[in-house]
Amino acid sequence: MNYDLRGKEPAIPFGSLVLVTGINGYIGSHVADQLLQNGFRVRGTVRDETKGAWVKDMFAEKYGENRIEIVSVADMGQAGAFDEACKGVSGVAHVASDVSFSPDPNQVIPGVIAGALNVASAAAKQASVKRFVYTSSSIALAGAKPDVKYHVDASQWNEEAVAAARAPPPYPPDRGLTVYAASKVQAEQALWKYAEQQQKPPPPPPFVLNTVCPNFNFGTVLSHKQLDSTSGAVIPAIWRSGELPAQLAAFLPQWMVDVQDTARLHVAALVDPDVQGRRILAYAFPFNWNDVFACLRKLDPGRKLPDDVEGLGHDIGTIDTELGRELLSRFGREGWTSFEESVRENLGLVL
Repeated sequence: MNYDLRGKEPAIPFGSLVLVTGINGYIGSHVADQLLQNGFRVRGTVRDETKGAWVKDMFAEKYGENRIEIVSVADMGQAGAFDEACKGVSGVAHVASDVSFSPDPNQVIPGVIAGALNVASAAAKQASVKRFVYTSSSIALAGAKPDVKYHVDASQWNEEAVAAARAPPPYPPDRGLTVYAASKVQAEQALWKYAEQQQKPPPPPPFVLNTVCPNFNFGTVLSHKQLDSTSGAVIPAIWRSGELPAQLAAFLPQWMVDVQDTARLHVAALVDPDVQGRRILAYAFPFNWNDVFACLRKLDPGRKLPDDVEGLGHDIGTIDTELGRELLSRFGREGWTSFEESVRENLGLVL
């Protein structure tokens, strides 16, 4: 294993089976990849097993067929949906979520909460499960605030997004991101409440809960299958079209993190015996779209790329990322992967 446990035993047995929900997604595939690199076996869930076959093929070729399983969970909001998937696993990384960006909170938030609690309750039924990691989001702590001084730490919740998302209809399209934020807030809160309730005697707590809260993910895309359907497709789309897609203009200046660093933090949250009941903030560097364009121009000065957008502003907030940086150091990393490297690696499949 590439992680320095400092002489301690891992929280889950080395080489054991870990469940990764949403394994065909951008972050989910990287969480699986990092687990496999570190010697674990992975069982991944997808909504449609036929559409997720490429994931199994990709990882089986890279790590061996006996290291990877794919199972179908068509509706994560259905009671008992994850009961079979959780059997025999030592840890769970719940990455899957509703990324439809529907502006209707009633179509998104209840299902995301139910999905998170369904995975947790399924995991709690298995004595083998010792760790549960939820992929939350930076937007569960605070929204983007360009040119405003602010501070974020692990104690905060984006209650403003919840109130705005649940405001009465009509539901205009631009409410989609707010609804997504509210779903992350309330699903994570529901999991912490569930974990707290499970700790009450007489039974011992079934597992340790940690969450990872990443900001905008850049970096390597593992398969061409993901270039049209995940957040990893953003920079390749700009590179190929020479334009900033209209839907991305709504994303204000904020912070980014390399997707492999996000995945490494999931592994740390699963294996480190000292990381218990923690929210791990994954914010590497602040950026705006003009910063992205500048990186792309360095890669190909003659390429047609978008002109800088006037008046974008900058994120000037301060973030408590001490825990995340410490955990990355145990992988032998010297801090976060750089912004420039993440942008460059994001284009790996299209250059």
